[in-house]
Amino acid sequence: MSILTQTGISSLQLSFYGAGSMAEAIVRGLVNQKLVEPNRISMLNRQNKERLAELHDRYGIQTVIQGSSNEAYLRGADIIFLAMKPKDAASALAEIKPFISDKQLIISVIAGLSIQSIGQLLGDSAAIVRTMPNTSSTIGLGATGISYSESVTPQQKLLAETIFSSVGINAVVEESLQEAVTGISGSGPAYVYHFMEAMIEAAVKLGISEQSAKDLVVQTVLGAAEMVRQTGEEPAELRRKVTSPNGTTQAALELMAEHRFSDTVVKAVHRSAERARELGEAIERSINK
Repeated sequence: MSILTQTGISSLQLSFYGAGSMAEAIVRGLVNQKLVEPNRISMLNRQNKERLAELHDRYGIQTVIQGSSNEAYLRGADIIFLAMKPKDAASALAEIKPFISDKQLIISVIAGLSIQSIGQLLGDSAAIVRTMPNTSSTIGLGATGISYSESVTPQQKLLAETIFSSVGINAVVEESLQEAVTGISGSGPAYVYHFMEAMIEAAVKLGISEQSAKDLVVQTVLGAAEMVRQTGEEPAELRRKVTSPNGTTQAALELMAEHRFSDTVVKAVHRSAERARELGEAIERSINK
């Protein structure tokens, strides 16, 4: 029986290959929730030592600056997070393959990279978790899609779900739905920000100061989301409740319908999912060259 099935996450060694914002968000969640002591977490990148020093100072995690090597951190890890940029994935995984064993759990946060492709690069027996977190994970309000390779054990699944619960909620989905998760929650925060930008612009044009406009819009979006979450009612029902016949809200919604607002959002989500597929195919082509 491996260490993963004997113990909880607190006794494990975690290593992040890639030290960008998503890796940092997950580390912050793990540390803030006290799931893992910072000295059990290592973060690695190819060359940016300033970034590693910043992360060590901020969280107390381990890096090459503390005297060990990337190879030693990877060999000693129970869980390895693949958090490099998609364009660097194929070469980076080829580099680290000699240091990986099939006793380790591999968690990928690389958009578009399939479980099959990771297995092709690291070995088909590897226990691989493919995830699609979003940037709201940075403040503990993320939404993550999770898919598993066949060799991931029930205990390893529990570990993965515990990790992503520390930065928000998660949904276990068939891998074929990961692109849809990208279109909805991966890219989704940007759609909401874009809508907020337009609302703020409208408020300013109507004479409200920029700061007041921002405050009003932020609270309106926050309140609407919380209404759905706390009441459990469907968004459509809440919309109906606030829409009086021939009132101000109805006038605005009619204009949105005239300009095919819902159709545009649906098409945008589909396009994001399609683009995720295209990026994944591009990575696979680079692997199979």
